[in-house]
Amino acid sequence: MKTNFKKIIAYILKKESQLVLRKYKPKVIAITGSVGKTSTKDAVYAVFSKVAYVRKSEKSFNSEIGLPLTILGCPNGWSNPFSWFLNIWKGLWLFVWPHKYPAWLVLEVGIGKPGDMYDVASWLKTDAVIMTAIGETPVHIEFFNSRKHLVEEKSQLLKTLKKDGVLILNADDETVLDMKTATKNIVFTYGFKEGANILGSGDSISYGASGPEGIIFRVDVEGKSLPVVIDGVFGRNHVYASLAALAMAYSLKLNMLDAVHALKNYDVPPGRMRLLKGINETLIIDDTYNSSPFACEFALKTLGEVKTSGRKIAILGDMLELGKHTGEAHKNIGKIAKDNCDVLMVVGPRAQAIKEGAVEAGMPPEKIFEAADSGEVGGFMKTFAQKDDLVLIKGSQGMRMERVVSAILLDQKNKEKLLVRQDSEWLKKK
Repeated sequence: MKTNFKKIIAYILKKESQLVLRKYKPKVIAITGSVGKTSTKDAVYAVFSKVAYVRKSEKSFNSEIGLPLTILGCPNGWSNPFSWFLNIWKGLWLFVWPHKYPAWLVLEVGIGKPGDMYDVASWLKTDAVIMTAIGETPVHIEFFNSRKHLVEEKSQLLKTLKKDGVLILNADDETVLDMKTATKNIVFTYGFKEGANILGSGDSISYGASGPEGIIFRVDVEGKSLPVVIDGVFGRNHVYASLAALAMAYSLKLNMLDAVHALKNYDVPPGRMRLLKGINETLIIDDTYNSSPFACEFALKTLGEVKTSGRKIAILGDMLELGKHTGEAHKNIGKIAKDNCDVLMVVGPRAQAIKEGAVEAGMPPEKIFEAADSGEVGGFMKTFAQKDDLVLIKGSQGMRMERVVSAILLDQKNKEKLLVRQDSEWLKKK
């Protein structure tokens, strides 16, 4: 959309959203952080949808446009003016005429530039805020003066809390945990750090007859220890998402055993450490939604933990929007890759620093491959992939690494459901 048109549409939808929230008075859970927002949103939805009528942000509707679209229950109009006018009409009709409206809204709130969260805090009121994790080099840091500046922006979401609202914090992220001093609201914590209200432990890969199947861990709460099993995904990010959802359930005194059961097959969004079958009897860890140093390190260490008889291949694209931290962050990822994969492929100009870091750490150069873009990698992998290989694919959104997954995915009929960015508007983009 053109900038002015977008601003006008965003303003109208925001005002309609305020009217709708005032009329229907749903409970609002807002989720932010630098990593894990979407997974946490889906985990919270899985738990709360068992006990109430709930709506969640679709895909990653977390911007000045995305939040109102979720509140109004409207789709993205993309570049079609008629679709946006139809959304405005739907929002008006929702306010004027009584509808069955969700009792709970689970909203993902992201920021891309200074001022984004201030704008949200100016009109949204919440019953709960969940802060996931920030990390040392957060995504979008390029657009902020410093990490501290970005953290201050994120923390503005706390100001949306109602007087009786609750704040859910990741106890393992010191920056996030420090936010408990910035509010008078009740605080609940989750993580692996002793003292957390919802304490995770013993997370590991679960295996079946055909190999790795998902993750399993335990959660301790009020003297009880409950096992949690999640199929079809890898990575601690999903453990943290589950712990956050359980902390939210605990804060509202929901049945914790029911909450745990609700997480077994929660709807994990595409491109977030999902386990998929690939061609030539391979397995794919699809983590192509986006990338940051924090998330990439987690993904690589998960790859290193999985037991497999084949090669462990890491295909890593550029991490964008890191500004002055770009070179150092990519180089560090290369050092981590050396210890967690057998074969490394780097994609894009910034990823050359990943190769440098891996070589410096002692990885043989002949085990490292290079590609200019994701399209080039897809063609290469069709012949390079061998039986029992485990392939991790990750990169920033702009690198379109899902195209690599698409090239070697076994189930070609269900790509639209299994892969990220399969909307027609995304597929048109180069």
